[in-house]
Amino acid sequence: MTEPPESRLTLFAALAANLGIAIAKFVAAAISGSSAMLTEGLHSVVDSLNQLLLLHGQRRSMRPPDERHPLGYGRELYFWSFVVAILIFSTGAGLSIYEGVRHIRAPEPIRSPLINYVVLAISLLLEGVSWFIAMREFSEARGEYGWWEAIRRSKDPPSFVVLFEDSAAIFGLLMAGVGITLSVVTGDPRWDGAASVVIGIALAGVAVVLARESKGLLIGEAADPLLEQAVRAAIDRRPEVTGVNEITTIHIGPRNIFVGLSVDFENRVPVGRIEAMIPEAETELRARWPSIRAIYIKPQAKP
Repeated sequence: MTEPPESRLTLFAALAANLGIAIAKFVAAAISGSSAMLTEGLHSVVDSLNQLLLLHGQRRSMRPPDERHPLGYGRELYFWSFVVAILIFSTGAGLSIYEGVRHIRAPEPIRSPLINYVVLAISLLLEGVSWFIAMREFSEARGEYGWWEAIRRSKDPPSFVVLFEDSAAIFGLLMAGVGITLSVVTGDPRWDGAASVVIGIALAGVAVVLARESKGLLIGEAADPLLEQAVRAAIDRRPEVTGVNEITTIHIGPRNIFVGLSVDFENRVPVGRIEAMIPEAETELRARWPSIRAIYIKPQAKP
């Protein structure tokens, strides 16, 4: 099983952007004492770790089947996607809210706000490039579906995880800018801490959505109904077949689908012909739909 190069490009672009941004944010936070900027630095570190985990999951999910895992390792990508969601919630959101509350309770005046604005502007530019790459890939993959429907139907977590992360990062940068500006204008540094809390709440919301989608994929989701209908029609039209009783599909990877069918054959068809027809049908299905990697056809009379 192979992953599209665009998916890796999205992850590498996001990783490069986040590593550079994290360093700049921490330097700005150390100079200015901004809570929101420190929170944004932690956010970028978590995002960088998330991209590394997704790349790790992609690499491991591409391993071929073996005796212990006869259907391959495709679902390992779903496991690491779920881990990413947990990290965003526990580390990204948790630390942001904690840091914000701490600065609200013990506010510190912001020093040298100019450097914060410079770093925020550069960060917005880098995050914008990463977001554009992620958006372009997801737009091509979603086809005719709406955005939310495409996310629900997607079986490739990196395509929407990076998009969600980058969107949350851009929102966080804007909130950090608002918090710093209000702190400088009003002379009340608690606005800076309040911005950190808002960023944390936004990250928590993103983490819950990603965890929900990753959980469904980890448990197992069926293939597109249109594919199921096409597979049923391809088997049903064979002269040896009187009908398809049941079809079961499940994604065991973004582009790795298991298909199980119970098929009623003509009574007059000899067993030898049935034995020959099954591999013929499997070859046809794999040729027409390369994402079908494992097929099981069981002869079964109509109930």
